[in-house]
Amino acid sequence: MKPIESIMRTAPVIPVLVISDVARARPVAEALVAGGLRVLEVTLRTPAALDVIAEMRKVEGAIVGAGTVLDPASLERAIAAGAQFIVSPGLTDTLARAAIAAGVPFLPGVASASDIMRGLELGLRHFKFFPAEASGGLAALKALLGPFGDLRFCPTGGITADNMAEWLMLESVTCVGGSWLVKDAMDPEQIRDLARAASNLAKPTV
Repeated sequence: MKPIESIMRTAPVIPVLVISDVARARPVAEALVAGGLRVLEVTLRTPAALDVIAEMRKVEGAIVGAGTVLDPASLERAIAAGAQFIVSPGLTDTLARAAIAAGVPFLPGVASASDIMRGLELGLRHFKFFPAEASGGLAALKALLGPFGDLRFCPTGGITADNMAEWLMLESVTCVGGSWLVKDAMDPEQIRDLARAASNLAKPTV
């Protein structure tokens, strides 16, 4: 199983996916992978989410994880469905310990210094900064990087094609998460083109 840092460094953007129709799972995953975005976060916000994860795992090259994981029970269901990494909107000791015990790559959400310090106490060094724009945006994360500059972050929430480059310029930002890449009305060709545009924005070398 890949470590979380390796997963985060696979592409500059992790598509955050809310998919209700299992039939749409493989075409969406294939389009994203064809566009250069191999790491896919399927949020557990629909009844179909676990089946979507299982279907997307069948797509060659895809690295499929579960997002919106809130508790150990959801963690177990996501892993059973084939999730290769776990993303949570927040950080609790209970969920973090369960993820660590399961040996699954884990990216918990943080929005404050206290959140980050709790993660450090648990041995974590990679975090989802969430909700990124609502939590103060670039200015807030830059302030947190003063004491926590050696950690790595994936800002998510309010990230768009227009502002992702600004976030990726920060050395401590390994990738960003975004929901603009897949909408219900989009066909696979549109998704592939958006993915290609995002993947072409390579992480700058510092």
